[in-house]
Formats: sequence, structure tokens, C-alpha cells
Amino acid sequence: MTPLDRLLAEHDIARLVTRFALLNDQADWDAVAAMFTADGRFIRPAGGEPVVGREAIRASFASRPPRVSRHLITNILVDIGSADEATSQCAMLLYTAPAGETSAASPALVGGFRDKLIRTADGWRFTERAGFLDLKVDFK
Repeated sequence: MTPLDRLLAEHDIARLVTRFALLNDQADWDAVAAMFTADGRFIRPAGGEPVVGREAIRASFASRPPRVSRHLITNILVDIGSADEATSQCAMLLYTAPAGETSAASPALVGGFRDKLIRTADGWRFTERAGFLDLKVDFK
């Protein structure tokens, strides 16, 4: 892998990580699920059992009550293992409110994601996206 190939892969993966947050905030569950491999695994930052498979991931997101959310993603670090495998991690700050509201319903959540990815014919996809929480920030 040339240095340019590595740089392009890092860029593509960082874009995937950022796009996941934007699509999540837009509630575009089909597009979110398409970011995973067919047998991909998703672990919510709040924990719980892994959701396995693209359709199960889509259904899991779609089953949540409607809400307004804003994921702020930063500190994206990509490690390229080979031309077709990589890992990444990022930090996340999440604000949520009930659908139609403009005031946050709960404290801000601070955490992130640890990812495993592969390059497919359609570009980079998550094989595993494991979220975690570090802090709940309540400014009351």
C-alpha cells in the first residue's frame, strides 16, 4: 500500500464515521444499515447485546421512538491494517430531545466508537461498530 493509498483509505473511513453520525441524526435507517457488511455487528454506546446483520441493525434503529439528536464526532483515528482491513476510533458528544422539541431531554452523553472495517466492492464498511459511554454531563 502506497502512502497515497493509505491517506485515501484514512480519508474514506473518516468520512464513513462522520456520515454515520449525520445519517443517524437524520433518521435515515436504510442508509445507516448500508454502512455495515451483511453480517456486521453494532453495539450501542449505552451497551446491551450486539445487533448482528444489516437488516437487524436497520430494524433496531427504526424501532426507537422518534427523537431529535445531534452527534458531534471528533478525534477520529484510523489505523490501516492492510489494503482491505482497518480499525478506527472516535470521540462522540450526543445531545437528544423528544421529537418536535428543542430542549435536550437528558444530559449530554460523552463517549465514542471503536470500529472494525473492511473494504468491499462498494467501499469501506463496518464489520463491527462498538459504542461506549464515558460520562453523562448535566449542566443543571
